[in-house]
Amino acid sequence: MRPMLATKGTRPPEGEGWWHEVKWDGVRALVEVDRTGTTRITSRNENAITPAWPELADPPTGARDLLLDGEIIALNDAGVPDFRTLQDRMHVRNAASAARWSQRRPALLMVFDLLRLDGRDLTGLPLTERRERLEALREEGLGGAWQLPEVYAEGAMLWEATLQQGLEGVVSKRVDSRYRPGERSPHWLKMPHRHRASYVVGGWRPQEGTRDRLAALLVGEPTPEGLLYRGRVGSGIGATWSTRLRDLLAPLHTTISPFADDVPAVDARGTTWVEPVLVVEVETHGHGHRRMRQPSFQGVRTDVTAGDL
Repeated sequence: MRPMLATKGTRPPEGEGWWHEVKWDGVRALVEVDRTGTTRITSRNENAITPAWPELADPPTGARDLLLDGEIIALNDAGVPDFRTLQDRMHVRNAASAARWSQRRPALLMVFDLLRLDGRDLTGLPLTERRERLEALREEGLGGAWQLPEVYAEGAMLWEATLQQGLEGVVSKRVDSRYRPGERSPHWLKMPHRHRASYVVGGWRPQEGTRDRLAALLVGEPTPEGLLYRGRVGSGIGATWSTRLRDLLAPLHTTISPFADDVPAVDARGTTWVEPVLVVEVETHGHGHRRMRQPSFQGVRTDVTAGDL
């Protein structure tokens, strides 16, 4: 199963038909527990990621059949959820390495929906009823590394509070919305404070004076017209990421540009083209003439494919 997705909004809507939640800066996950107490965690594109998060594998609800939707987060040194704190952990499958990471930078599961309980499919129920069952689970022991965040009636208040606290943004949901797996619904709206999005890598440029030291990525946005060029990203790529990105892109080398439109000559010069497979997260100051302003590399998305975008 793939999770239900939100449509991009601008500001939280008003009215009693909506409630509002913090938008968490982490990794979306579905968490399933069977009647033996075994936990299985999958990413939004249905990849099994349980080994990466050993501290989340022990369900506080015990051996009870359930399926949860939530976001895996970790706090940075300022105590704020930050996707970059998860980067080195997302790729780990070795048990010993995952255990060390769980001690160094423990993760939390922020649970915001309940899709199945004790063998009963709850996706056809209104959000309010699913939430009631979640709150009952909290009374029965849901807690620890599995947190149930609050919901709020005042979207404008939450918008300002999350902005002041440096959080990613707000998600607003219709209280009567049903859960539609895999659909991007207008009944859920996401409003990020920062301009952050996922892009597909179509090429890379070396550092001046070198041939193999990656200094910048050329990225694009998948559209019905093909992969459209959105700019060059160099900020945020340090020595460690330069090596890691080069290794990830080496098997994808191709001789022609994967972009459907023209790449400016100043960007194309010296570029190594790659198959449009790798997805990266980029933070920007918006767009001008369909190009990113002051883009900054934030990490690689292994939980999202180019096809998802």
